[in-house]
Amino acid sequence: MPIKLENVGIAVRDLEAAIAFFTDLGLAVLGRDTVSGEWADTAVGLDGNHAKIALLQTPDGTGRLELFEYLHPDAIETEPTLPNEIGMHRVAFSVDDIDEALEIAARHGCHPLRGVATYEDIYKLTYVRGPSGILVMLAQELNKT
Repeated sequence: MPIKLENVGIAVRDLEAAIAFFTDLGLAVLGRDTVSGEWADTAVGLDGNHAKIALLQTPDGTGRLELFEYLHPDAIETEPTLPNEIGMHRVAFSVDDIDEALEIAARHGCHPLRGVATYEDIYKLTYVRGPSGILVMLAQELNKT
């Protein structure tokens, strides 16, 4: 059976802030909607499911994020995910210029957890805490030919 990754879904506290962050990094909004009804309750497994959603895509067209802000039931605030927690971990992006990406992230109040590391002269990479506490990895390939 062929399988293809459709998107990564992330619940956010503030949809507009999350859209602003990811579009500033270079993703494009493919569509927006508000979803609710029996079909949404069934698909998600949550009675009374009502959410604002946005689908974003990377410039190369291969990666998609579905961001959703719950209107009902109320979203449940939890502690931000730590890098070593089991479960949904992080979303990662390749960037041409990590310093420029970090400047963009900083404009949204998002900064590296510790700093920027170099992995075997192959990548410069870092984790930032994005909107709603989302862990976002940024990686710049070095010596790209």
